[in-house]
Formats: sequence, structure tokens, C-alpha cells
Amino acid sequence: MSERIHHFLGGSPIGVAVRLILISILVGFLLSWLNLNPHDLIDWVVRTFEWAWRSLFGSAERAVYYFLLGAAIVVPVFIISRLLKIGRR
Repeated sequence: MSERIHHFLGGSPIGVAVRLILISILVGFLLSWLNLNPHDLIDWVVRTFEWAWRSLFGSAERAVYYFLLGAAIVVPVFIISRLLKIGRR
């Protein structure tokens, strides 16, 4: 069991804990210096994903339209490739 934990953590549990504490302090200092907090970072990530979703799919109608447009090419190509594969047997 100890070997599993050592392998999973990449070192001894105490050594890993010390490294995580030191890295956390450094990252915390950097974020404080940049005047950022976890809430701002999470909010930024959520807003970025919302913007990307709206940019790509503006609405459900556009998402369905993109799906049908792509399927008009992908499905026939898939069927033809499967038929050609069967024909080679």
C-alpha cells in the first residue's frame, strides 16, 4: 500500500506536502501581487466559456444548423467508406 501511495504522489507524502505548501505560498504571493483572487479567476473562466459558446453557437437553432450542415457531408462519407471497406473483404 505504501508503494502505491508513494508512486501516486510522486514521492513521500511529507515531501509532497512540503512542496505543495511552498508552491501554494509562491502562487498566492504572485496572485496577490497581480491583485487577483480565486473568485476573479473562476469568474473569468466562466465568462470566457460563455463567450466562446455564444460565439460558436449563438443559439440552439445555430447549433442544430451546424450539426445538420456537417452531417450532410460526414454521414455520406462515412457510409461510402464503410461500403468500400466491406467491398475489399
